[in-house]
Amino acid sequence: MQAYKLKGKIDQSGNLLITEPVNLPPGNVEIVVWPVTDTLDPTTAPTSEPAPDTPKRRTKIKALQNCFENAPPVPADFDPDQAKWEYLKEKHNL
Repeated sequence: MQAYKLKGKIDQSGNLLITEPVNLPPGNVEIVVWPVTDTLDPTTAPTSEPAPDTPKRRTKIKALQNCFENAPPVPADFDPDQAKWEYLKEKHNL
């Protein structure tokens, strides 16, 4: 299946208008729509200090404060649902 990314707009009556030509054969299509977000121009964006690599985790539970500060960072590709599934497979011998 081939996906196409097209530009369009919604008019005042709520109709979707495709604003560029589509090179597809006639037939039914499935449409996924999400609003366009404004992007900041890096030349006009305010400069500030870079964010730390690992954000500090805050907790009101005093016993856990040191645990969060000394915990290793979570990998970027960590999937909590996959971890839960792996745990349940091991627990229930699946």
